[in-house]
Amino acid sequence: MTRLRLAFMGAAAFAVPALDALVEAGHDIVTVYSQPPRPAGRGRKERRTPVHDRAMELGLEVRTPLTLRDEVEQAAFRDLALDVAVVAAYGLLLPAAILEAPRRMGCVNIHPSLLPRWRGAAPAAHAILSGRRDHGHDHHGDGPGPRYRADPGPEERLAMPPRATTASLEAELSVLGGDMLLEVLEGLSAGTDHAGAAGRGTGDLCQQVRQGSRPASTGRDRLHGELDRLVRALSPWPGAFFHLGDTTVKVLE
Repeated sequence: MTRLRLAFMGAAAFAVPALDALVEAGHDIVTVYSQPPRPAGRGRKERRTPVHDRAMELGLEVRTPLTLRDEVEQAAFRDLALDVAVVAAYGLLLPAAILEAPRRMGCVNIHPSLLPRWRGAAPAAHAILSGRRDHGHDHHGDGPGPRYRADPGPEERLAMPPRATTASLEAELSVLGGDMLLEVLEGLSAGTDHAGAAGRGTGDLCQQVRQGSRPASTGRDRLHGELDRLVRALSPWPGAFFHLGDTTVKVLE
């Protein structure tokens, strides 16, 4: 295994297994970038992201800039002299200056979807809502490409569990992504990966729900199936609901 000098950029719990995999593999993680702590819960106390918490447990330096568009932040990132930056559920836009800074391998993003179908912020939810029977992982650059594939992968598929929710599917995919990441980095370091174009996908499912949309359907059985998928796709957040008179009813299952 080639030991790489890297930065890890992530926020959500989905990214934690990938960070753990990099540490266990012995890579040199110079710093971890995450979202700043923000007020949360009833007490509105500032709460760190899951990646921030895990990085502190591992004794890693953590940086939490509000934006990466600032020239000072971009210069600090360049000064890290990285081989590669690994991005997973980070939530900040990476400007060109950031994408191009790691000198050998650029930035590699873990995406919990078989691109390009569900490129976007809620790929697992979209896959459940669509009724597709498989889901998986790609590792690719930010934007429409490139998408990395070693021989014969790494693109992994798994059968969609019949009662999968977004939470359960993302948990399974996060472990899969962490395992795949090591293969991708080794392939890139050795020069055995090649790239194919990755196109654009869908919009934000949660925004569609806030606007009151739901799948159009004809037939009782088909509507039942679509509503079932909607409930599971929006579990645990933001949740499915309907209005009964003046009462809002949240649907858990």
